[in-house]
Amino acid sequence: MPGLFKQWPAVVWAGVLLAVAAALGVVWSGAGPSAQAAIALTVFAGATLAWVSGRGDATFVGLIAVLVLVAAGTVAPERLFAGLGNETVWLLIAAFVLAAGIGATGLPARAALALCARARTVRQLFHLVAAALVLTAFALPATAGRAALVLPVFTALAASVRERVTVVRALSLLFPAVVLLSAMATLTGAGAHLITSQLLAGTTGDGIGYLRWLVLGLPFALICSHLATEGLLRTMTDRDERRAPLPRMRNGSAVGEQEPRQPVRHGRLTRDEARAGAVLLVVMALWCTESLHGIPPAVTALGGAVLITAPKWGTIGMSAALDAVPWSLLMFMVTTTVLGGTLASSGAAHWLTSLVFPAAAGPVAVLLAVVVVSTASHLVLQSRSARSSVLVPLVIPLASTAGLQPAALAFASTAAAGFCHTTVASAKPLALFAQSGGGAPVFGEQDLLRLSAWLGPVTAAVTVGCALTVWPWLGLPLR
Repeated sequence: MPGLFKQWPAVVWAGVLLAVAAALGVVWSGAGPSAQAAIALTVFAGATLAWVSGRGDATFVGLIAVLVLVAAGTVAPERLFAGLGNETVWLLIAAFVLAAGIGATGLPARAALALCARARTVRQLFHLVAAALVLTAFALPATAGRAALVLPVFTALAASVRERVTVVRALSLLFPAVVLLSAMATLTGAGAHLITSQLLAGTTGDGIGYLRWLVLGLPFALICSHLATEGLLRTMTDRDERRAPLPRMRNGSAVGEQEPRQPVRHGRLTRDEARAGAVLLVVMALWCTESLHGIPPAVTALGGAVLITAPKWGTIGMSAALDAVPWSLLMFMVTTTVLGGTLASSGAAHWLTSLVFPAAAGPVAVLLAVVVVSTASHLVLQSRSARSSVLVPLVIPLASTAGLQPAALAFASTAAAGFCHTTVASAKPLALFAQSGGGAPVFGEQDLLRLSAWLGPVTAAVTVGCALTVWPWLGLPLR
């Protein structure tokens, strides 16, 4: 019961929203949205305000919002329950089980350190770290999980260059910054991507599959990650520091160190590492060739999850792997998908976007507005999933009104909303590295602000540039 009392503001808001929604359904005139649309808009606005205020658990707020819609008769209970069995939910569950099995072997951290050991200068080290972090997006879902996994890699690298305090501080910001930007490389890189795909599928009948997301998102992730790396180098180190040679590293520690602070395996792959790598490669190959064999991605992921947890063969037990699944995120995805779908089906989203954006607004102007708002949205909504849950249901009908492809505009909004580098509180990876340096010097708020002032406009510009040139060439035209 104590947990419920902590959420009492959300419970009160639920009662207020239900009363207002019922009143709107009765008195709203024909000049505005329909009664059902008015109710959906009221609940959506209340949930958004609760998420922005940060006064309640995001999943709890989402559940309250959906229950209000059910009580008001706007959403059928069957629609809520059907969301729990959605393919996307099963895909994410299986992906986290896979990630737990792979992470338990230490294979991603080992691969990252092996790549970074090739660096000879600070600039080379930073760009190799960025490349390695992009690769981890293929093995692990969720940015917070990836940040936790690569924290030991940072500790090992920091120990090898501990005499160079400026470089260590810059490294501490490089890791979370690139983890956040590189998530766009894969569909499973963040829960927001799955929400976007699910909302598109529910509204337009066609979501964005794993391979298509990979083809579109990987170039964006690579461009933004390496631009962020270069920007961070220029804002936190000087030219001499960037060009100075590094001590030759082997297995994550400088040659000559008697006792590395972070033990790292070297030599041949262990049995568990080899098996985890094989399962990951098979699963990714099947995901990317779905059009050839027709096996749904969720079924493929479940098969991989069973293999990675198989007794006497897998790398982790099923119970331990399921403990790593963020069940709260899954419930949040279900509730926000129902909420976003209701906005679309009731006509509320179309009415609101036509009110805000006149029909005369040009396609490029609409794209610019969506990208700017999405880039800045982290200042009011800290959760990446919440940002997509609020923005994408509005962006989809806006695209139709402006004569644009809904998938193209939603994808651009999701890409831009991945920028959240202004404060430590803006994203969990930033908070993790700011508080867990393992004794090494770490970045401060001023470092973040300097990087953000440069990286925010760059991320928005790259998003617009990709939407106008790269993504149409890769099969996702803006119009």
